[in-house]
Amino acid sequence: MSWYMPPETAPQDRVWMAFPRESATLGESSAAREAGYQAWTAVAHAVAEFEPVTMIADPTEISRAKNMLGSGIEVIERPIEHFWTRDSGPTFVQAGDGSLAAVDWIFNAWGAPDPAEWQNDRGLARFIAGIAGVPVVSSLLVNEGGGIHTDGDGTVFATETVQLDPDRNPLADKARIEAEFARTLGAKKVIWLPQGLTRDYDSFGTRGHVDIVATFASPGRVLIHDQPNAGHPDHAVMARIRAILETETDAKGRRLELIPVPAPEAIHDQGGFNDWSYINHLVVNGGVIACGFGEAKADARAADILGAAYPGRRVVTVDAREIFARGGGVHCITQHQPCARK
Repeated sequence: MSWYMPPETAPQDRVWMAFPRESATLGESSAAREAGYQAWTAVAHAVAEFEPVTMIADPTEISRAKNMLGSGIEVIERPIEHFWTRDSGPTFVQAGDGSLAAVDWIFNAWGAPDPAEWQNDRGLARFIAGIAGVPVVSSLLVNEGGGIHTDGDGTVFATETVQLDPDRNPLADKARIEAEFARTLGAKKVIWLPQGLTRDYDSFGTRGHVDIVATFASPGRVLIHDQPNAGHPDHAVMARIRAILETETDAKGRRLELIPVPAPEAIHDQGGFNDWSYINHLVVNGGVIACGFGEAKADARAADILGAAYPGRRVVTVDAREIFARGGGVHCITQHQPCARK
């Protein structure tokens, strides 16, 4: 059977998330942990305005999750280590008849050397697929949902430092990865970007996820991160990436229309140069959950750009600074499940 990944703008059945649990990622102090809990909860409530949310919670956090989320969000108990569901959860795909399946990539915590850090996460994709009642498409590729973007029309974005990472896929080359994306995602063309944003190579980073760099608003139209400040290292990174995309065509031979989304003015946070990006948003039924960074002018400008890129959808901005401080954004902590076509 052949599979393809629909665009993220396709109708959705629900969004899956994972509630934070105590860890170095969540924070060492009670104040830091509380800020993390609140950030994940705010995103869940924003999504729930548009469609159902199902939250996976570790047994150590089940009571807190239910209390903070309230009765409107389903909470399911299961042991987990990480709470970035875009990466540890499944990637949903469709068959030609419109039925759903779930791709189970190998997850090793972004190339982490210690299996103890992801032993429970390894089975999360199959667990979610079982609850969703869909078959599993197994893959031997170490990959994460944040490491790919598709236009739903045969084109896939990937990053050389992710799928070709020797701590992920030491024996893989581009041809093998492209063949696997063709089998699992229906990819007809993979556009390779050389790297991700600078901060993404720090200790909590993913080593280059594309979902903070560029995404398809629709076939042929690409929203791209824009760092206008030449003092930020991502200014040069994005100039290189933009130059590549300006010469590319998609799987149907279309030249890509690039829509820059300027970053906030602040270029530092407590960890150094930040990676604040409005690209890491979530498209939902009738809406867009956008990242906010406490800058009214920049947040509003980004919301206007996203609203124009996704006509007919209401943009809701959620403060994402606490999520970014832990290594990701709104897109990273969510995993959408498309509706089966009839």
